[in-house]
Amino acid sequence: MKLHSLFALTASVALTASLNAAGAATPKQPNILWIMSDDHAAEAIGAYGGILAPLNPTPTLDRLAAEGMRFTNAVVTNSICTPSRATLITGQYSNVNGVRTLSDVLPVANQYLPKQMREAGYQTAIIGKWHLTSEPAAFDYYCVLPGQGKYFNPSFHKKGAGQWPDNIIHTGDNIYDSAHSTDVIADFSLEWLKHRDRSKPFFLMNHFKAPHDNFENAERYDFLYDDVTIPEPASMRDVPNYGSEATKGTGTSVGKRNQRRNMGDHMFVDKSLSDSEYMRVSYQRYMKKYLRCVRGVDDNVARLLAYLKETGELDNTIILYTADQGFMLGEHDYIDKRWMYEPSLRVPFIVRFPGHVAAGSVNDALINNTDFAPTLLDFAGVKTPDYMQGRSVRPILEGHTPADWRTASYYRYWMHMTHHDNPAHYGIRTKDFKLIFFYGLPLDAKDALPTPTTPGWELYDLRKDPDERHNVYSKPAYAKTVAQLKDQLLQLKKDAGDTDEKYPDLVRLWEKTSHP
Repeated sequence: MKLHSLFALTASVALTASLNAAGAATPKQPNILWIMSDDHAAEAIGAYGGILAPLNPTPTLDRLAAEGMRFTNAVVTNSICTPSRATLITGQYSNVNGVRTLSDVLPVANQYLPKQMREAGYQTAIIGKWHLTSEPAAFDYYCVLPGQGKYFNPSFHKKGAGQWPDNIIHTGDNIYDSAHSTDVIADFSLEWLKHRDRSKPFFLMNHFKAPHDNFENAERYDFLYDDVTIPEPASMRDVPNYGSEATKGTGTSVGKRNQRRNMGDHMFVDKSLSDSEYMRVSYQRYMKKYLRCVRGVDDNVARLLAYLKETGELDNTIILYTADQGFMLGEHDYIDKRWMYEPSLRVPFIVRFPGHVAAGSVNDALINNTDFAPTLLDFAGVKTPDYMQGRSVRPILEGHTPADWRTASYYRYWMHMTHHDNPAHYGIRTKDFKLIFFYGLPLDAKDALPTPTTPGWELYDLRKDPDERHNVYSKPAYAKTVAQLKDQLLQLKKDAGDTDEKYPDLVRLWEKTSHP
């Protein structure tokens, strides 16, 4: 397997020596570099040890994990781009910050994290994907993609280039080959770092578009994985007791299961192939394109780290790597996110900060994305504001998990049957169990199809069934567990301020269907 890329080789060589070799002193306020990708499943990072790890998809991120802490139970509260990003900026659940769907807007006044960081004395910037509609005006500097943005020769809204939303600049116009968004975003971040105000610590959000659908990799990766067969997840074809009446026929499939929305059609697979062969070809094409985009991210992370090492700022910088949500990589014959199932719910969360975070540490504390903003504010010396619903993870990063840390996390996906045919649902995730209620009702006319779907409940015993292949909700042996989790779920909803009092039909549906 060969990577036809001098670019990748150069980035790798720049980090051959241990990243810990950079020996800058640590001041009271560290720099903060928040690197985030779009739809990067933990399963597609080698350090997480899944079936893709032998392909060595992320050597740079693996080194980052080896020199910091990797969380195994980091989850989101709403697995869809715009709402997840609003949670990251506000430290609030979707029902509180008002961004529940892709069409909702986060007001400038509610861009809490950059406002707090600026008030703490940081020079702030966001470069790359923003996807929150409103101008990121709370940042000192921004250069962000319009909406999803383009993979090749992308345009950007740039602060200082005019009035929002007309402050557009274009890239790739004066080069022979196409400019790829991952490279351009890293280029812009490096340029900003080189010309920043060095009298202040920096807070930079470098947010890549990749590996979001349509999975368009830079040309230099076109032959990566050509001679490899990507391993399939067992649950893609073998689902003995997965799902419920609520999920039958829903969700975008890899194979022909969903005739209206499937990845094979997206990847131009010959429809005359048998169902099994169609799925195989579809999965291979899809995953190779996805992983080529992932490698582009990894190589550009190497460039950012190499620059910090070169300037002596590496060890004085908190480096956080995560994704806005996870992604289904063929599990249960699904692609995309939105689901509360593990590949979509769980995100990579890796933090490197020598002297504070032990190298090579792994932690299974249950954290969610309301915690990310409070954590960064904590390191900046800012107390978590009362309006944020998350909690700082700093004690855990420094080796001390509080005795009263959360034992369960609340999740809700609001967009009923839009885009990828996913029914609306909410649920509770603990370390041992996951309970999901697919209520199947469009609560608002916007962003939802008017037709309800069959409601249903699903329970997965994550201790025995981490791949979620057996729905045990109706099993008598789990009746006590179901009752306990429902009580706990109602308390989580109350704590999150999401009680559904405005939706009496939904409350009645819970009561009607709540007995196995």
